[in-house]
Amino acid sequence: MSEFINNREYRKKVLKQLIKELHDGKTVDEVKPRFEELIKGVSVQEIAEIEQTLIKEGMPVEEIQRLCDVHAAVFKGSIEEIHRPQKPEEIPGHPIHTFKLENQEIQKLIDRRIKPHLDDFKDSDSAENVRNLADDFALLWEIDKHYLRKENLLFPFMEKYGITAPPKVMWGVDDEIRESIKEVRALLENYDGNKEQVVSKANEAIHKVEEMIFKEENILFPMVLDTLSEDEWIKIEQSSDEFGYSLTKPAGKWQPVRVDVEQKAQEQGEHPSGTREYVQFDAGILTPKEINAIFNTLPIDMTFVDKDGIVKYFSQGKERIFARPKTIIGRRVENCHPPASVHVVEKIVERLKSGKKDHEDFWIKMGDKYVYIRYFAVRDNDGEFLGIIEVTQDIKPIQEITGEKRLLDEE
Repeated sequence: MSEFINNREYRKKVLKQLIKELHDGKTVDEVKPRFEELIKGVSVQEIAEIEQTLIKEGMPVEEIQRLCDVHAAVFKGSIEEIHRPQKPEEIPGHPIHTFKLENQEIQKLIDRRIKPHLDDFKDSDSAENVRNLADDFALLWEIDKHYLRKENLLFPFMEKYGITAPPKVMWGVDDEIRESIKEVRALLENYDGNKEQVVSKANEAIHKVEEMIFKEENILFPMVLDTLSEDEWIKIEQSSDEFGYSLTKPAGKWQPVRVDVEQKAQEQGEHPSGTREYVQFDAGILTPKEINAIFNTLPIDMTFVDKDGIVKYFSQGKERIFARPKTIIGRRVENCHPPASVHVVEKIVERLKSGKKDHEDFWIKMGDKYVYIRYFAVRDNDGEFLGIIEVTQDIKPIQEITGEKRLLDEE
């Protein structure tokens, strides 16, 4: 056993050294012979552990993110296949089966439409060829739903098990892909004859998408299949419809082997409140059922983060502005945002928690909505900081109000 542990530790040390050498400027070709000679096989768990160690030692997430494509090239062909008596990913309707099905459709879109149309465009940038390519990349943008489910449903559970580096790196790369696709679509929408730029940017976007498919199929999916429990997959499956699917839908309704969610929730201390219990307020009393209904009736979205930075509650009104899966409950607030915007979130929390400010306001245009986002520090009567509540509302209908209304509408 000690020999196995020593070999494992030695393998980790070699992999860590290789990644650092890549970071210092060596090429893939320079390190690959040593990798193939010294490493007989490497599991996806070890890859995650190595990247996590590098981050803990001070290497910025952005640096590992920049090397992400290099990692894929080095590890490609050397990842051990993990055998299981049952393979959930092969069961139609299981979240991973759906993720893989989407990847197949995305690859088909690239191979059967985008690449042929890109070749046509290279030969002639006619209006028809520009339009075909624009339509293709509009379809490719459907990948956003795939990434949203991954980031909001898989990543929270990975963090629960202490797997934090891979989600941060992968989320950053997802955002790079989104920006690449947006850039190509913008160039085609306002095409002015810059053929070479379009071809270059399109190829770059295609390459990034295909590399992410490889990373998901060979690193992410095996990792989460080995880590998450069946009850956790149930929660993911139940929340998936809220984000939608990319170019396809689940191939069936997944039937778990064992469903014991209530028992597990009780073991973890998640005891539901009775509907006849009352909560005393400064002015009046309400039952939990009444409180829940009131919050969900208000024409706003509310999300509460407690004093420790943990997402504790969000309302579920009919007119939702931002998707909120139940898997974010119990998650640290900074992990619910893309890496590029984490510093903004941290600054808001610091200002409200310290008392420098009582609220922060933002307003943005989202399609036909004009969204007003407000963050309030929540304090008790003694001024003790309890957390932060985010209140979001589409204020466009309010801005359009004119004159007066004093009478009821006739039915």
